[in-house]
Parts: sequence; structure tokens; C-alpha cells
Amino acid sequence: MRLLTLLTMFSFSLSHAQSKTATDYANSITAKELKEHLYVYSSDYFGGREAGTKGEDIAVDFLRDYYVRQNIPPAEGSEDYFQEMRLNHKGVSLESKNVVAIVKGSVYPEEYIILSAHLDHIGTHDGEINNGADDDGSGNVTLMEIAEALKMAADEGNGPKRSVVFLHVSGEEKGLLGSKYYVENPLYPLDQTVANLNIDMIGRLDPKREDKDPNYIYLIGADKLSQELHDISEATNKKYTRLKLDYTFNADDDPNRFYYRSDHYNFAKNNIPVIFYFNGTHDDYHKPTDTPDKINYPLLEKRAHLIFYTMWELANRTERIKLN
Repeated sequence: MRLLTLLTMFSFSLSHAQSKTATDYANSITAKELKEHLYVYSSDYFGGREAGTKGEDIAVDFLRDYYVRQNIPPAEGSEDYFQEMRLNHKGVSLESKNVVAIVKGSVYPEEYIILSAHLDHIGTHDGEINNGADDDGSGNVTLMEIAEALKMAADEGNGPKRSVVFLHVSGEEKGLLGSKYYVENPLYPLDQTVANLNIDMIGRLDPKREDKDPNYIYLIGADKLSQELHDISEATNKKYTRLKLDYTFNADDDPNRFYYRSDHYNFAKNNIPVIFYFNGTHDDYHKPTDTPDKINYPLLEKRAHLIFYTMWELANRTERIKLN
């Protein structure tokens, strides 16, 4: 009788896990948890997270410890989640680290989706700490929450078919140096890297935007190398999140040249399809006033859901996306 009861409980647990959908896992990404992480990650204790400083050391330890607690393994070839780097910035040599974790795929484990955000910011100037809550604390906490949701799915037998790599790069503020180092010293083959979804500032609103509806996100680069990636992104948003996908900065003649100004560009240069998620600049950009109290957390949650769903679709398709 006891054995029958245990078997019944196991069967119920298994069927319950298998009945879960992408939405169940996406809904575990909440404004509350994003806020809790960001108030820590953009606190004065991190000293502005400038590459090569003690603040950066605190940041990379914080990220590594999170992945350890979630039981998400380090990337192969890393040193306990760290990709050690020596970067050169304006003739000055800096010791720095990328942080890299992975949820392995169940069917195509040697094909990789890379989610990225830059972990560094501009540090302390004239005695004032630049906390970088939006730039790019918002991206890092989004990666953390997506990783937790995906690990939950994997633990319940619903993990991704392709491997998903969580890449927190440093040296972005010094000239995209950490992502440049990664593509020159990849931990996973670039020709097996299906796409890069890069998150750099997604917690605020663009005050210069004429349409004042906050339910938007700027997308940059999705159609540059793979029309299929653009189409998947559009369909995923229509199905799940219904944000306004704004392509203002995707124009080839965009004077801001944002396509060339964040870490996705180093992947695009290596023929890897990319999407850059961005909320636009604001008056607190690169200032001590970029603080976590100014983040729109419900909107950050919704944007994080869009990125999760897009990753989920790319990771679970039968065929990998094709280049143009």
C-alpha cells in the first residue's frame, strides 16, 4: 500500500511538472525579485562597478554566488564561473572578469543561445558613486531571474533543447572590451552559437519618446543578420507580452549608432544574429542619479518576460534559425 501511494505521488508530481508551460516559468520572474536584486547590485557598496576596481570584484562575486545558490553550473573552461581577462584601456592594463553560467540543452546541447548584459559601470568620480541601476543593473538582474526560471524548468524535466549561456561581461564602459575578449576567446564555439540576446538598460522610460505609452521596448539588430530571428521575436511578443516593439534606433542611418555601442555588436561582427533590448537614454544616463528608486519595476518585469519567451522559443525550436 505504501509503495502504491509513493508511486501515485511520484506520477502526480511528474505529470504536474510536464503540464507546466513557458508562461508558468516566465511568471516566476517578478517585479518584486528584480527590485530586491537591483537594490543590492546598484548599492553604494559596489562602488559603481568600474572594471578593474574593488567594486567590480564585489559585483562578480555577487553574480557567481547567485549562480552557486541556484545550482546553475559554471561555463566549461571558466575558472569557477570567471573568465579571467587582462584588458588594455588607453594604454592601461586592467585585470577583469566575465561571469559565465550555463543551463545545458537536452536535445541539442552543443548549440548555444547567449544572453548577455554588462556587469560594469563607470565607477566613482569626484567622490560620487555612479550606481548604474538602469545601466546596466537592469540587464544583470534580468539575466539572474531568467536563469532561475530556466533552471526551474530544467529541474522539472522541461529544460531547453539547446544550451543557454548567461554571460555577464565586463569592460563595456571601456569600449566593449569584455565581449570582445569573449568572442576572441570563446568558451563555446561561435559557429555553434545560434543567437545573442543582449540587454543593456531596460528599466526606465525614454523622456524624448513622442509616444508616451510606457508599454514599449526598443529593439535593435534583430533583422540585420537573420530575418527569421526578427519574425520569431515579433511572433513571440504578439503571443505573450504585447509590448510595442519600437525600431526607431534600428535604422541603418540612426545618428545615435546604438547598434555599434553595446556588447551584441561583437557577436554580430562574428555573423551571430543578435537582438539588443534597450529603453533609450534619459537624464540620469552615466550620472550618480541613475538609482534603483527610479526603475519602473512592473515594466522591467514585462520586458524580462519578453526576453525569456524569445529565448525559450529559440532554445526549443526543431531547427536553429538561419542567417539571411
